[in-house]
Amino acid sequence: MIAEPLQRTLEATGYLLEGRQAAPGVSLAGDPTQPRVRSLSPDAWWRAGWSSGSNGSAGASNLTVLFKFTDRPDVGVADWQRDVWNLGFAPLLWVVSPDRTEVYNGFGTPQPQDEAHRNRLRTFGTTPEQLDDLNTYAGRLAMETGQFWQRSTRVDRKTGVDTRLLDHLGVLERDLVANRLDPLEAQSLIGRTVFAKYLLDRDIVGPQELRDLCGYEDLPEVLGDRAATQRLFDWLRETFNGDMFPAKLQAPPVGHLRRVADFLRGDDPAGQMSLFPYRFDVIPVELISSIYERFVHQSADNGQGTEASHSTGRGVYYTPLTVVSMVLDEVLDGLTGDETVIDLTCGSGVFLVEALRRLVRLKAKGETPTREMVRHTLYEQVCGVDISDAAIRIAAFSLYLTALELDPDPKEPRSRAFEPLVGTTLLEGDAHAIEETEAGRRVLTTEAGLRKFDVVVGNPPWGYRGGTATASRRERLSGSSLSPRGESLDFVRRGAEFAHSRTRLGLIVSARPFFARSETGLQAAQEIIQGLGPVTLVNLSDLSHWLFERANMPAMALIAGHRRQNGDAMEMVHLPRSPEGDRSRTLGAPAADSVTLPFASWKRNQDLFKASFIGGQHDLLLLDSLADRHMPLGARLSQLETRWASGLTIGDRSRDAPFLRELPFAAKGVIGRFIVPDQLREYEGSAERPRVRDTYRSPLLLAGQNLVWEQEPMLAGRMVAAVADRDIVYAEAYLGVSFARANPDVAYLLAGILSSSLASWYVTMAASNFGVWKRSVRVADVKSLPAPDLDRATGTDAGRRLVGLVRRFHDAPPDDVDWRALDDAVSDLYELDREDRIVLADGRFRATWQWAAGRHVADTGAGSRWLRGYAHAFLVSMDAWLHAANERRFRAEIQDTGPASPLRVVRFVLEDDPPPSRIVLSRKVALADLLRDIDMRLGVSVARELVGARELRVHARREVVIVKPAARRHWLGVTGLDDARAVLVKTFGGGDG
Repeated sequence: MIAEPLQRTLEATGYLLEGRQAAPGVSLAGDPTQPRVRSLSPDAWWRAGWSSGSNGSAGASNLTVLFKFTDRPDVGVADWQRDVWNLGFAPLLWVVSPDRTEVYNGFGTPQPQDEAHRNRLRTFGTTPEQLDDLNTYAGRLAMETGQFWQRSTRVDRKTGVDTRLLDHLGVLERDLVANRLDPLEAQSLIGRTVFAKYLLDRDIVGPQELRDLCGYEDLPEVLGDRAATQRLFDWLRETFNGDMFPAKLQAPPVGHLRRVADFLRGDDPAGQMSLFPYRFDVIPVELISSIYERFVHQSADNGQGTEASHSTGRGVYYTPLTVVSMVLDEVLDGLTGDETVIDLTCGSGVFLVEALRRLVRLKAKGETPTREMVRHTLYEQVCGVDISDAAIRIAAFSLYLTALELDPDPKEPRSRAFEPLVGTTLLEGDAHAIEETEAGRRVLTTEAGLRKFDVVVGNPPWGYRGGTATASRRERLSGSSLSPRGESLDFVRRGAEFAHSRTRLGLIVSARPFFARSETGLQAAQEIIQGLGPVTLVNLSDLSHWLFERANMPAMALIAGHRRQNGDAMEMVHLPRSPEGDRSRTLGAPAADSVTLPFASWKRNQDLFKASFIGGQHDLLLLDSLADRHMPLGARLSQLETRWASGLTIGDRSRDAPFLRELPFAAKGVIGRFIVPDQLREYEGSAERPRVRDTYRSPLLLAGQNLVWEQEPMLAGRMVAAVADRDIVYAEAYLGVSFARANPDVAYLLAGILSSSLASWYVTMAASNFGVWKRSVRVADVKSLPAPDLDRATGTDAGRRLVGLVRRFHDAPPDDVDWRALDDAVSDLYELDREDRIVLADGRFRATWQWAAGRHVADTGAGSRWLRGYAHAFLVSMDAWLHAANERRFRAEIQDTGPASPLRVVRFVLEDDPPPSRIVLSRKVALADLLRDIDMRLGVSVARELVGARELRVHARREVVIVKPAARRHWLGVTGLDDARAVLVKTFGGGDG
């Protein structure tokens, strides 16, 4: 039972449903998934996540809100908040008392008791109005839909435990190295200290045992005595078989030890700590492992000279725990726990640590695991390979911590005795030839050849290591297509060599080969996908600003063998950027339900690949329709005996180009929308890649490679294009086409097409860089744009209108009416219908999401005007279906739940009257009352069904109710078209809709 005030508060905010049942994601005290804390014993907690952890995950990497009831809210809050902060993934702590609820920032740096209020976000009373305010602010639907993160900017993972500890470890290491301690020794010293602190905080080693061993009860005091420290380190090495640290490493001079002791006391010379805030008995062990891996990689990036210092050059990047959890949620789903797991590029072991934890939980089936179960899983089922000895030892350190965490009695002396892992299950060497080493032959081969594993996971290197390495790769992969930039797909092939027919694979790879228009890269990606059978691809490229942020390419999760559906199709899942993801550094819910793309469709039309992630059914239909009706623009230009070219590369100016000297030069940023300045400086005549003289002959169409943000709504998301009527040398910031031997009207026609919403939509859906990695368009992207016969098009009515508009725009800039006329002319030229034009208009809006200002607009709550646009698009499709009978129509009811509501609701009712359908705005209604009405009339609990930023279509005999999160990005016109199509499929196709 929970206290009545807490129960009332949780019911008012949606965490308890009617009948006092826990809402999805909510657990009550006594549940085995209760977060491990020292002083705070939460009465309830909610965990976010589109994956529920059905394979036994404790959800340690899911965002968590904790609820605590107390009669004395002024006592103990600082200690509770410190616990919450150390959990690492808990953004909020609610402290509920009989007369109020205080909401605290779980990512706020811990404060002393008399300063605890500094982490208080807001206080709410107990009246119905104040509980409504609390529900609006941080109720379950506000958290599920991400609306909380729009309203509270103070809650940010940048001040969380992992970021702070990483910063402090970095300062500590830099101080040690600056005082002439070898970088490897510094890392080992810090690692030993963290491990010892973990043992002491979790009381695996008690104060008395530490006194017996070292003569002191406190770790900082031990570190003040070099001899005592040496005894402690020798004991750690002997107890844990020397796997964690090189056996010969001795305790450093006392000055270095005292610097570490100061760190443990919170006396940091950098002024970042006034107390030691870290509780290693609270920080999840998998988070400790992740932090330490990040620490090692950060040290490598800072040039500390450790063995790992070449990791970034090899394209090796630490793997955030949230990504590990996402992959393992899929590959371990439905397994027994008896399976074997290998990571061929294990690094510091984050995949292996989490796999060990989950395998044990699966085998235990809800019971407390035995030590024998934990050790058998550790020694027999988990295997890792890495080229770095330092990484292998950190992996051993992490696995030992996890085994102690899972041990039913870690304080019992026998729990400390481990068998060696290095050389038995953790192997140092090149993954591509590991079986050629002595340990590799012993562990990874059988009489039949390579040992087969049930699960292959990992985050292999992505980097491009130059021509010599590429030649070596080509020799090793003779007979297979080679990805030209980056080697991550090589490791997918290698992982498949350790697989049997039922093996599951979950690997993080570079996304570039999948999106790029390189024929060799695309062929390599397609060969691998086709060879793996049913594959799920999770597009992570939207998250590159924080996920693998040091990488020079975006990421993709490749998961195979976990489903037994059609092996000739791919399941495509897109994880979009979101306010909650940006500030919590976690993976949010997918943008929509997954899309299935037949492999044959990908080979037939490459444009469908990217669009399957970020587009809807109507985007895919339009891409296919345009590809069927029109040739690629590159081919159209070939018919006119011209082609696209990139501008010159100035570079090192190593080549003299006298034929360019004194020509006007268009540098980056000079060309505007239909503007080529009259005054341009003359070019000097040398460049690294000058191109040829004919490249620059007029009339010359120039298009900016980089899309730029514009405040004006009609300009945002459009490409920049202009026609020059004189010869111009242009920089590589532009793409160009010379029409010296063609009809000059074609240049103006093409400038209009590139400036239109059609081009914005196309580059958003299909360009290899834009929306994937950079805000740029490449030559290969514009060459692939479907285009009508350009010469013939200039003679059509639409073509003449378009050419006339663009010529006029070169003399006077267009206004909003002009831009609409341009879009209409291009749509007429391509003979697009009403639905296609809705798709293009929203495509330009979606292009703006690549900028912060555009994302802010997209995340803003949709008002009635926005919802009318959605409803109109829905009815466009429905009216086309109803038109034949001319007997019925729809009434679209936009439900007004207020601007602060986390949801928007639109109801479509079928009426026995002839078209056209109509849109009405219903009277204002409280969201809770509206959801209750839907539940009673249609028998669907929206509050129970809506998990994550999900959408619901509730079908009845003569009505459909659409429920979505409030953000505008969920209420696009193109979404209305797709929803209408889904309703028709549900009604007449027998599908799920």
